[in-house]
Amino acid sequence: MLSTKSESDITSLAPSSPSRSPKRPVYYVQSPSRDSHDGDKSSTMQPSPMESPSHPSSVGRHSRNSSASRFSGIFRSSSGRKGGRKRNDKGWPECGVIMEEGPYDEFEDKAFTRRCQALIALFTFVVLFTVFCLIIWGASRPYKAEILVKSFAVHNFYIGEGSDFSGVPTKLLTVNGTLKLSVYNPATIFGIHVTSNPVNLVYSEIPVATGQLKKYYQPRKSRRTVSVMLEGKKVPLYGAGSTLTFTQNGAAEIPLVLKFEVRSRGNVVGKLVRTKHRKQISCPLVIDSTKTKLIKFKKTTCQYH
Repeated sequence: MLSTKSESDITSLAPSSPSRSPKRPVYYVQSPSRDSHDGDKSSTMQPSPMESPSHPSSVGRHSRNSSASRFSGIFRSSSGRKGGRKRNDKGWPECGVIMEEGPYDEFEDKAFTRRCQALIALFTFVVLFTVFCLIIWGASRPYKAEILVKSFAVHNFYIGEGSDFSGVPTKLLTVNGTLKLSVYNPATIFGIHVTSNPVNLVYSEIPVATGQLKKYYQPRKSRRTVSVMLEGKKVPLYGAGSTLTFTQNGAAEIPLVLKFEVRSRGNVVGKLVRTKHRKQISCPLVIDSTKTKLIKFKKTTCQYH
């Protein structure tokens, strides 16, 4: 016995039956994602309102465009990831950290080597400059200033009786004169500064007249005559004057000695290299107090040390 379907069953089954009209395809358009600024493009599929079933006229044209966009989106997404960068928790792309390889010892060694080279160069320069200065100094040593005593002019010479500043009676001696010296500088590369210690005219170890050579500069390879004024006024002789015999006009002859030291200094290389020389001079002479005269000295008369 066959069972027949009721109208309600037919009605309920009708919507579930397949539709006879062909189903229109639905196309999707790929839109760029928010992360497109860094090259990572993800495809989101959204239906286009122009491609809905209500616009049948656009089916053919949009089907070609959507196919091209779909394939281009696939290639774009695969090629636009820039090597597949990973992202951290905040969404920023991770960057590879360049690790410096090797220790820093080689750089420290290079710096130490440079400092050593600088010190060696400085030390070498100091040594070479010192050797150069020593050579210059040794070459300039033989150039000693030549000092000659030329003459002594007696202006005033008098011996008399009197007393010293304390009232002790003794013989007093007064002497005034001019000593002339000849100074020659044989150096060819430097000048000299010439001066002297006090020039003394001595009688029995008592300075009876004193003078001083003023300091001056003398150029290289030059000769100069300088004068020194000697003066002694009422110098007490004490016990040394007991051996003197004098007339009414004064003593006839008095033996005296000129003693002094001449110093010369040459600046060869500024104040770094200097040459210094000293010469001790001793000249005996006899003064006749009865007349004023000029006493000339020979080269062999004086002693030069």
